[in-house]
Amino acid sequence: MTGYQEILTDPSYAGQMVMLTYPMIGNYGINDDDFESDKIQPSGLIVREACEDPSNWRSNRTINALLKERGVAGIQGLDTRMITKHIRSAGVTMGVICDDPLEGKLRLAEAAGYDEQDYVLTVTTKSAYKWGPEGKEAVSEPDPAGRPRLVVLDCGLKFNILRRFWRAGCRPIVLPATATADEVMSWKPDGIFLSPGPGDPQRLEGVVSTVSNLLGKRPMFGICLGNQMLCHAVGGKTFKLKYGHRGSNHAVKDLTSGKVTITSQNHGYAIDPESLTGTRGEVTQINVNDGTVEGMSVPDADAWSIQYHPEAAPGPWDSRPYFAQFVERIKNVN
Repeated sequence: MTGYQEILTDPSYAGQMVMLTYPMIGNYGINDDDFESDKIQPSGLIVREACEDPSNWRSNRTINALLKERGVAGIQGLDTRMITKHIRSAGVTMGVICDDPLEGKLRLAEAAGYDEQDYVLTVTTKSAYKWGPEGKEAVSEPDPAGRPRLVVLDCGLKFNILRRFWRAGCRPIVLPATATADEVMSWKPDGIFLSPGPGDPQRLEGVVSTVSNLLGKRPMFGICLGNQMLCHAVGGKTFKLKYGHRGSNHAVKDLTSGKVTITSQNHGYAIDPESLTGTRGEVTQINVNDGTVEGMSVPDADAWSIQYHPEAAPGPWDSRPYFAQFVERIKNVN
């Protein structure tokens, strides 16, 4: 019902078509404040009905106008709940939006599989930048006194992650996913953050190598793809889920405290818990619905991660305190 603007600008959806099952999408329009990146990230949007007459004081255009403005395909008039039922049994599949079934079949036959492409390299920042109260800032600007430096490895970053870290009291410095461990450390960070992002983590050998070389040098925290990269960095493995975890109502249990939180999720891969046996890593949280890994830690390296999105946008705020906890951690260690 809500959050479509944030979903359309979430880099984790790069290369995928997004289908929403609520009957009408776009009823409160599009505004200039709720973007989570600089561009539309999915390759297409599928809805039952797109609202052409939104009602909200912040709205300045329709969802259809936004897609046309950014050159992204959209389609309406489909039975999205029927298609969802198909996906729930058949699993995530390749697809194409077109007006000619024959052309669609030909394009699908020629298209590279989603798992065969490195989408992280298409969504990561091209150059370093800092984040402040007004958003992106030039790297040449001095840091405010007293704020610890948090180097963010951008594999598909949502702006709300940077907003949350700034409000928690630190200075985020965003680097491209291609940054080496030496380049990360050259910024003299107090902490290191591994961002979410799209695609198969097994394809990110260079990023995983960087994460492995950074383990133990500074406190580290990862979200979503960052969770999976931490797993690979200690020798674990990941696998593709049949239809992934999407949406904002997934229950997650902390194995230490026993506490259950409702989380926002967007991922198609998961950690193989057996692969962590004999490594430095250990499972810390699990999904209540299917038992998949939702968090892990590397205690001897002061590194930990979660599979879901505590910054939400959209979604519940149950896990927001993790940002403040990590910032306090890097303040106390350094």
